[in-house]
Amino acid sequence: MYLSASYQGNTARAISHAPSNGTKLPPEEVIFGRSPALATIRERIRKVAPTDIPVLITGESGTGKEAIAYLIHQNSAVANKPFVQVNCAAIPATLIESELFGYEKGAFTGAVGSKPGRVEMANQGSLFMDEIGELDMAVQAKFLHLLQDGQFSRIGGQEDRKVHVRFVFATNRALEEEIAAGNFREDLFYRINVVNIHMPPLRERLEDLPLMVNYFLVKYNEKHNCRTAPLSDEAIQKMQEYHWPGNIRQLENLMKRYVVLGTEDAILSALVEHESDIFKFVIPPGGQVSLKEITKQATRQVERKVILKVVEANGWNRKRAAKLLNISYRALLYKLKEVGVPSERRRHVRQIAPKTPLEAVPPAVTETEESEE
Repeated sequence: MYLSASYQGNTARAISHAPSNGTKLPPEEVIFGRSPALATIRERIRKVAPTDIPVLITGESGTGKEAIAYLIHQNSAVANKPFVQVNCAAIPATLIESELFGYEKGAFTGAVGSKPGRVEMANQGSLFMDEIGELDMAVQAKFLHLLQDGQFSRIGGQEDRKVHVRFVFATNRALEEEIAAGNFREDLFYRINVVNIHMPPLRERLEDLPLMVNYFLVKYNEKHNCRTAPLSDEAIQKMQEYHWPGNIRQLENLMKRYVVLGTEDAILSALVEHESDIFKFVIPPGGQVSLKEITKQATRQVERKVILKVVEANGWNRKRAAKLLNISYRALLYKLKEVGVPSERRRHVRQIAPKTPLEAVPPAVTETEESEE
């Protein structure tokens, strides 16, 4: 298939040979970590990548679906061919058909020339359809035809064009529910869901959090020319107790904040800010619930949020905070320990971060007593 110069120029601008955020992927040791669930996913990718069958990646927003899609491409037979990404949620419904399939000159007002779509640009390569659950119903039928026959026509075109594309899809929606609600075609679902890879949320793979933290620390220290020290074991433990509604994307943004601001308070306060005001209660496996214990837990969560906000607002001057909270200084120290708030502010000893994200995080934090004056 020979391309004109203008076609090649358009292709170069639209094709992404790396994830849309413009950064290279983390090492696979960081992506998969030590979680048994991710070990299963890694093996599934190894088996499915060399084939050309469609793959559907599911999971909450921010769990790394885009990275998995690109890994599939990298390990496929078309790894040296284009990797084209389309975010169905980011393109208006009125434009998605022309973005996918292109158009011919005069097809509509403003079509002063012909333009290839993303499908053509991905020919002989991979097309990653992110947020496929957002695809407009009017376009789903045409896309189903493409999956069935490998053929499509541009808007305003008179002939079918044939392509050979490796399809990878991703969604954070429950497509079965969308089908029941009439928002997604059932026949299209079965076409794209040949092999399913479900990415677990970060809260279900917290054993991998220290490795991710170390990777992002090294990455953003280098990017921003900083020497922010590794987090303390206590901070890591607090992060592992958090529920991470934004998953890995939230963790990455939090580590950017930590590298720039340089204090663990930036981490701990952000976690409290993101906590829901609703008490998080999970029925234990045995099914028995102690109302007294649950009430105690709820009280502890509320106290922790209030105490941390007041202490932070007063520059970690605990005597002043105790006075504002109308409790004794000794009582505040006890409460700080009881609810898990750091009893004093930390100052980090600046040092060069580890050279590799896989090195163990060394203890590089010293504690100094803040003045209570």
